[in-house]
Amino acid sequence: MDEAVVYVVDDDASVRRALSRLIRSVGLEAVTFPSAQAFLAFTPADRPACLVLDVRLPGPSGLDLQSALSGAGRDVPIVFITGHGTVPTSVRAMKGGAVDFLQKPFNDQELLDCIQRALRRSGEERADRAERAELERRVGSLTPREREVLVLVVAGMLNKQIADKLGIAEKTIKVHRGRVMEKMQAGSVADLVRMSEKLAPQPIRH
Repeated sequence: MDEAVVYVVDDDASVRRALSRLIRSVGLEAVTFPSAQAFLAFTPADRPACLVLDVRLPGPSGLDLQSALSGAGRDVPIVFITGHGTVPTSVRAMKGGAVDFLQKPFNDQELLDCIQRALRRSGEERADRAERAELERRVGSLTPREREVLVLVVAGMLNKQIADKLGIAEKTIKVHRGRVMEKMQAGSVADLVRMSEKLAPQPIRH
């Protein structure tokens, strides 16, 4: 994962330097920030990434930053670090989707393990977004009639049933169905169902 980057937000310059050295010692790039505002003002590159984030910061806290990133749709896996952790704080962080919550002082390897887990999650989420974007592109290539046929095929209807519902000839449905399979790059109805489920938050509309 040589293209990955680890962002560090901590108001203590010595901590930022130490964490940066640790992260770079395992071949990862590190970019540091002194505050939540500084990170929010930064435009990250499109690459696997995670955030090592102190809970206590001047101005908005680490938890505030987590909420702001979530609200802005900036999904970056977070590893929280803190010397002042409480159970409610850690619960809030984990409910917000944090990968881990480490109490200072922590073991270097423990942090590196957390970072690797966070970067794996980032990679998986990027792959998932790319797959969804490709499926949305394929659906966008369908005609309105082909979309209707797709929705009904995924619902489990047979060609004859689809023909009756849409009021057109069964042989025409077969043609539409073939085009749907081709454009969606599906080898079976099961493939179409899986693709439809992948797009479930934005259902296929006809």
